[in-house]
Amino acid sequence: MADVLSPLSLRDLETENRIAVSPMCQYSCEPDGLATEWHRVHLGSRAVGGAGIVMTEATAVSPEGRITPHDLGIWSDEHAAALEPIAEFVRDQGGVPAIQLAHAGHKASKERPWEGHVPIQPDGTGPSGASGWEVLSPSPDAYPPFAGDRPAMRKADVDDIRGVVDAYRAAAERSLEAGFEIAEVHAAHGYLLHEFLSPVTNRREDDYGGSFEDRTRLVREVVHAVREVWPDDQPVFVRISGTDWLDDRESWDIEQSVRLADHLADLGVDLIDVSSGGLHPEQAVPGGPNFQVPLAERVREAADVAVGAVGGVTEPEQADALVRNGRADLVLVGREFLRDPYFGLRASGDLERDPDAVARQWPVQYRRAAQR
Repeated sequence: MADVLSPLSLRDLETENRIAVSPMCQYSCEPDGLATEWHRVHLGSRAVGGAGIVMTEATAVSPEGRITPHDLGIWSDEHAAALEPIAEFVRDQGGVPAIQLAHAGHKASKERPWEGHVPIQPDGTGPSGASGWEVLSPSPDAYPPFAGDRPAMRKADVDDIRGVVDAYRAAAERSLEAGFEIAEVHAAHGYLLHEFLSPVTNRREDDYGGSFEDRTRLVREVVHAVREVWPDDQPVFVRISGTDWLDDRESWDIEQSVRLADHLADLGVDLIDVSSGGLHPEQAVPGGPNFQVPLAERVREAADVAVGAVGGVTEPEQADALVRNGRADLVLVGREFLRDPYFGLRASGDLERDPDAVARQWPVQYRRAAQR
């Protein structure tokens, strides 16, 4: 069996393979944040397509934590109920339903990418007619917008921070009720938790800014809150940006990521999902196949925790090599799953030597297409 097709065991959970659908925002909710038929078909198709783990897009833990008014949310029981049949369908297809819990911080209140992705002010509306809102930031004066004017923002005070931690805890509880088996805390890509981690966007002088220990405090408190309510036999992931790609200034880098990974492992995190960048418009991202894999590899070598790699993975052989060569424990595939919802089954066909075994992995309704 190819290494990427082997099971991955985390606590009492075992996946069918080591291919995961990476979280990818769809911006396809109404402003209520409720999952729609689009989400059910989008995520369900990837489960049918052979992914071992199917993870939702960044799912907001509060209304002001959305990137756009059309983001998926889980801040109420109604949101959990809308997601429940999706989690059930993914599980029925042999996949593990996973949810990424997120707060957009000062990158919130934006128009959708195809509508310009510029900030919507609290007294304004986007092209869809949805209203904007005031957003939270660790240090508002440090935020360089990627496009358009700055959104209306304010510095998060201690009560705001407590509210964020509580929102993650409640979102994890609802995610469990909805049937998800993995919870991932989103601490990457320039959103709120990453904003606190990086000295580029965190200029605070209180217990949540300055030193490494203080800048990582909010992430650790959030993870502790999620782990408290998540079952001991089920895993928790954390996605980080391994580096800000801002080597010309004091910023978040891979060595700090390794230190954080050790702290998170001590808190009960089972896998670090290593992405990068997303914080600042001047980031120098190299791009190309496997461009983020060295970051994941470094965390895996130096920290005692499983690691997921993401970025530029388009071929089954490429994904298999990452696991076979000990560079990652899990491969998260993003855009290739958009191009090919059946990437997982294609990987089985390309990598598995037993045609009958490959055919058995396809849904019975489609099996005739896999038989030779």
